[in-house]
Amino acid sequence: MPNPPSERLLSALAELLGPRGFTRAPEDMAPWLTDWRGRYHGRAAALVSPASTEDVQAVVTACAGEQVALVPQGGNSSMVGGATPDAAGAALLLSLRRMNRIRSVSADDNVLVAEAGVILAHVHEAAAGAGRRFPLSLGAKGSATIGGLVSTNAGGTQVLRFGPMRSLVLGLEAVFPDGSVVHGLSALRKDNRGYDLKQWLIGAEGTLGVVTAASLKLVAAFGSRAVAWVGLAAPSAALSLLRFLEDRLGEAVESFELVPAAALDLVLRHVPGTRAPLARSEPWNVLVETVAPIGGPEVAARLEAALGAALEAGHGRDAALAASDAQAEAMWRLRESIAEAERQEGPALKHDISVPVAAMPAFLETEGSAIERDFPGTRIVAFGHLGDGNIHFNVLAPPGAGPSWVEEAGAEITNIVYDRVTAAGGSISAEHGIGQTKRDALARTAEPARLALQRRIKAALDPAGIMNPGKLFP
Repeated sequence: MPNPPSERLLSALAELLGPRGFTRAPEDMAPWLTDWRGRYHGRAAALVSPASTEDVQAVVTACAGEQVALVPQGGNSSMVGGATPDAAGAALLLSLRRMNRIRSVSADDNVLVAEAGVILAHVHEAAAGAGRRFPLSLGAKGSATIGGLVSTNAGGTQVLRFGPMRSLVLGLEAVFPDGSVVHGLSALRKDNRGYDLKQWLIGAEGTLGVVTAASLKLVAAFGSRAVAWVGLAAPSAALSLLRFLEDRLGEAVESFELVPAAALDLVLRHVPGTRAPLARSEPWNVLVETVAPIGGPEVAARLEAALGAALEAGHGRDAALAASDAQAEAMWRLRESIAEAERQEGPALKHDISVPVAAMPAFLETEGSAIERDFPGTRIVAFGHLGDGNIHFNVLAPPGAGPSWVEEAGAEITNIVYDRVTAAGGSISAEHGIGQTKRDALARTAEPARLALQRRIKAALDPAGIMNPGKLFP
């Protein structure tokens, strides 16, 4: 078990980091001690904010000497309480927000090196300035940081073509629990010198070390893009539409987001300035984005033709093609505002799940109806990345239910959802991680050998258990 920090350690860290990098003031720490969803409220002995890898190394080395726990934190946008300390108040909250430099951008190498505290939107801007792009985007791009995205193996809306962070990280710089630093930012495409250490850290949720910087894979900027909104009768039609468009447009299809009428209605009700893209409400919708390379044919005409053929073939009911970038962004705003609209609607159980793509339509229709039947008054809002099998399968509380409903009914409903996901060969966490929220569910549903191996890796790298305790493992 980790120890509380001594006054000697706290004084040494205060001297090392200075007033910008060290505080014990409750008012300064308060905003960072509650998770984004407001479910977890922790305490910390101090908030440390190093400005360099050398600072991080010094902090970790000092804490390792006294076996003091560290909770790494980036943008504090975790959906599973993965960056919130416990209520004991003995841990140090390790903020990477001051490490916010983009160290380099190379169009020749197609590599951008960003420190852990760089916000995703700033990576997008820097890549665009070099005539390239970083092909990972999500609703929290204005607050999520690179270190957090690496540590949770974040996905987002372009996984269909480019994969999650695990596919886009070419190298990492990180400080391990004993204070050693691995400088692995060379971004070699071929490197067979034994174990791939960066892959141990991607998705580890800060339990194996502190990511301080990452080399990110860039891709060519697109010459044109086209965005469309399509109304459908059922999720099975959405999957048929996806395969139809892929057959005709190939890798031009980058995003394919499923949005049920229930989710769209929430956004229209709670998010000012939004409007429905189609004249008639449809039970299900998809948001499609396609791109073409610079110098390639305009993709809008190709998407329009493909959608016309798809509707004639019965793969959809209606479609609207964005006529401008402003209209395209308005469509994307509908998709990216769902989480916020849900939060305004009231209590909800959030399930970030994945099942095999072919099984997803039936899962949505069968399991969604079963939950609503067995728990009267609940509403299923299932949206997200159908093309990679990842859906946010959320259960909204019955009308009038208070915040306590999540605790009172949550365990039973969530266990049912996770049991059915596991039976379908899926995962209880597709892109948000395990954090605090899913520790017990992971222990209950995961293959024992898999858990045992993960525990052995944790024990080997962090024998004192100082790195983000209470996350991932019960």
